[in-house]
Amino acid sequence: MPATTINDIVALCKRRGFIFTGSEIYGGLGGTYDYGPYGVELMKNIRETWWDAMVYQRDDIEGLDAALISNRLLWKYSGHEGGFSDALVECKKCGNRMRQDKMKDPAKCDACGGADLTAPRPYMLMMGLSIGATADGAVNAYLRPETATTTYTNFKNILDSVPHKLPFGIVQIGKAFRNEISPRGFVFRMREFEQAEMQYFVRPGTDMDWWEKWKQIRLDWWVNALGIPREKFRFQPHEKLAHYAKAAADIEYEFPDGFDEVEGIHNRQDFDLGSHTKSQDEFAIAATVQKNTDSTAKLSYSDPQTGESFLPCVVETAMGVNRAMLAVMLNAYAAEDLGDGKSRVVLKLKPKLAPVKAAVIPLARNVPELLTAAEKIVADLRALGIGRIETENSGNIGKNYRRHDEIGTPICITVDHQTLEDKMVTLRMRDDMSQIRIPITDVPKKVKEIIG
Repeated sequence: MPATTINDIVALCKRRGFIFTGSEIYGGLGGTYDYGPYGVELMKNIRETWWDAMVYQRDDIEGLDAALISNRLLWKYSGHEGGFSDALVECKKCGNRMRQDKMKDPAKCDACGGADLTAPRPYMLMMGLSIGATADGAVNAYLRPETATTTYTNFKNILDSVPHKLPFGIVQIGKAFRNEISPRGFVFRMREFEQAEMQYFVRPGTDMDWWEKWKQIRLDWWVNALGIPREKFRFQPHEKLAHYAKAAADIEYEFPDGFDEVEGIHNRQDFDLGSHTKSQDEFAIAATVQKNTDSTAKLSYSDPQTGESFLPCVVETAMGVNRAMLAVMLNAYAAEDLGDGKSRVVLKLKPKLAPVKAAVIPLARNVPELLTAAEKIVADLRALGIGRIETENSGNIGKNYRRHDEIGTPICITVDHQTLEDKMVTLRMRDDMSQIRIPITDVPKKVKEIIG
């Protein structure tokens, strides 16, 4: 049986070391979470799978890792400082504050049901900082609310240092921060989260074609790379477009409580390079931008054949890595009845995503020869460089299997007393619990074959 609520995953994450509540020993801090030993591994594997698809498997995309803290002017001209806010409503009866667009009933308080509400007022989503000895507490910089804007301001740097013809892209993976009014859904909406974003620069007039292409490319990645069935997704066009957008749609995953966004695909036209470039009057900017009197660089592209200089349009793909991890775990989660009063919880992750790729289990922890044989197998597997390999030495084979089922380990390798005689071990497969016995010398090849 799959996970019926997010609580199934929340309990597993705490029990098995995937995700913990941030600042837990002091009562926590809403919208913040800490990633434990297996959560770190799963997040890393999702990141690496994304980076491989977006950078290593292509010739037209470069990577970037920009600063978390940026000059305030960057956020002024991107439109964030003046317009990056949500409408906040407060209940006069109980003091509860709510995002108006997330209220169950806009006329009643979600907490107490009271109807005496304040008028909506803007609530700044960016987290301000006071930097420098003379700042005196005044906000003079911001923690970035997304990774996209620092990509645009580095457009010319990358184009000059690693030349590309259009179309080409720039990607970033990293932390972003938003002063969320009401974090929700476990790691679905947080104040500190991780994004994997691509900005793809294209010639004006081809932007809608590329927007459609990237919608399909990204959906295929969710299905093929993460192993989530196609029927668990849908495209949801935006009913109301953001000020920068020409077209926008979300890839939505079917969570236990309904479909919700895991990635956005946006046609941002020439808004971003137009907003941050100097000499704006030299370009026929289609988007509506505010006049920029502070930029020191022309963020334009010069056609090598015609010499024409223009501002490319941008197609953006923006994925929440934390949401991807949640979707992956929900999709992989299964509670199985094994009969005779026995059951198990198993994460049927794609082997490449599994936090632990293989566990080596000596059947008895007090037999030195078994431990020595197990250690040799572990060393051989670690030499493959395929990820984390664990030694289990608790002495209870059933409990070891159940623990590794829950964290998604694809293969358990049991070293038993017979191993000392025939130099063979038992491989137990996670998904169907089948077992095969193979020579120790064949273990690395077999494991690598299964992991892929």
